[in-house]
Amino acid sequence: MVEKSHTAGWWPNVYEPLRQFGEKVADWFAPRSDASALTDYYEINVELPGVKAEDVDITMQDNSLVVRGEKRSERTETDQSFYFSEREYGAFQREFRLPPDADGDKIDAQFGDGVLRLRIAKKSASKPTAKKIEIRQT
Repeated sequence: MVEKSHTAGWWPNVYEPLRQFGEKVADWFAPRSDASALTDYYEINVELPGVKAEDVDITMQDNSLVVRGEKRSERTETDQSFYFSEREYGAFQREFRLPPDADGDKIDAQFGDGVLRLRIAKKSASKPTAKKIEIRQT
C-alpha cells in the first residue's frame, strides 16, 4: 500500500516552478486596448475584466494619457494546489500618446462590463481670421 501523503507531497512540487513563473508574469499585466478616431473625439477602450473602478487611476502627463491600476487576487491561501493558473493579477499601466489635436482638458471616462472607455475631445479647428497690419511710415 502506497502512502497517500508521500505521493501527494511529490506531485504539487513538480508544478511549483510553473506557479512561481505565473506569479512573475502577473507582475507585467498589461491590459489589451484599442483606439479609434471619430469626427469630434478620439476613443480608447481598455479591457479590465475583474478590475474595480476604484482600483483605476487616469492621469494626463506631457500629452500622454496614463491608465494605471491593479487587478487584485481574490484567491485565499488554502490547502488547494494549483497546477496552473492563466488568470492575470497585479499592477498594470498603459500610456497612450495623444495626437496634437486632442484636448487633454476634455476627457470623459466610463467604466462598465469590464471595459474602460475614454473619450478625448478634439480641439476645434481654429478658423483663420484676417487681421489688417498697419504700415508705419518712417
